Amino acid sequence: MTYLLTFLMALLIAVIATPVSMKLADRWGAIAYPGGRHVHKKPIPRLGGLALYAAFWSAALIIQWWDKSFTMDASTIIQIWGLFIGSTIIVMVGIWDDTRGMRPLVKLFWQIAAASVLLAFGFSMNIISLPFINPVDFQQLGLGAIGLILMLFWVVGLVNTVNVSDGLDGLAAGICFIVAILLFWSANRIGQLPAAHLTLALAGALLGFLFFNFPPARVFMGDSGSMFLGYIIGGISIMGLLKTATILGLVFPLLVLGMPVTDLTFAIIRRKLRGQSMATADRGHLHHRLLDAGLSQRTAVLSMYGISACFGVAAVLGAKGQWIWALAMLIVVFALLIIILLRRTAMLAVFSRRNSK
Repeated sequence: MTYLLTFLMALLIAVIATPVSMKLADRWGAIAYPGGRHVHKKPIPRLGGLALYAAFWSAALIIQWWDKSFTMDASTIIQIWGLFIGSTIIVMVGIWDDTRGMRPLVKLFWQIAAASVLLAFGFSMNIISLPFINPVDFQQLGLGAIGLILMLFWVVGLVNTVNVSDGLDGLAAGICFIVAILLFWSANRIGQLPAAHLTLALAGALLGFLFFNFPPARVFMGDSGSMFLGYIIGGISIMGLLKTATILGLVFPLLVLGMPVTDLTFAIIRRKLRGQSMATADRGHLHHRLLDAGLSQRTAVLSMYGISACFGVAAVLGAKGQWIWALAMLIVVFALLIIILLRRTAMLAVFSRRNSK
């Protein structure tokens, strides 16, 4: 019942807060105009991250105050405070970027600064576990600094991974909803109740936001939303999953986020081969490829939801020790992604030959 209340409370607050964020976006000039890489046809407010932030933290904190049976140890309370402070910083950076713009290196500096806040509140990745390999404890080996550096890379990496996936109406919100539900399953399965409540609060906030963001969108989450989501997912996974020296470790969150991670990897390789900066925007992301293949925006979004769900199924199979089935699922999904990539490459080759004639 407490789980259900957490989810419904976040959903309701998101439904109320999203129209408020849209009005603030109009007032502050945080508007996404058509053109360039953008596929929308009319100006749309892009400050939905404020609604996600308000819904998530309101539900998470209210349920702790209301349900006296929900107890946490001191270290967990400290970590939640760290997550709150750090996510507040990342949302403020996103608001500035949405309203006034920010250079990529400056944004990266603030992302690292926000991730560094977690270090002061007990976040680290001292224990790394991978399939078929005994867990590695950096602290026991006298290499505690490596765990801290990995934590920074993990959080900043997820911040940018979710940011990259925010290219179509409802895409990032839907993918992160799937991620939140799967992380809830995993956290609840290993008895990490605070992390389970936080993931449900995130899922409820995202579902409420999707009422306004699913295509055709009336609001975008903006950088304030995408960076907030990546930050929260990164922080919760460290707090709830990665502190447990099990086979889940890094593998479960990475598999659940398999599609946006793959998309980001493709983007980095593509830009490097072209001699471009990794921060250079282009129309080579998976959602652009699906649109170029003739899919409508809604069909492309639903297709990418399906791909994300397949990665999630593979993660669940792996968590249950069924690695052969998980590997088979991953091979199928990666084959699908390669087909999408090669199809667009072939189309461009044909187009180029026609132009040369």
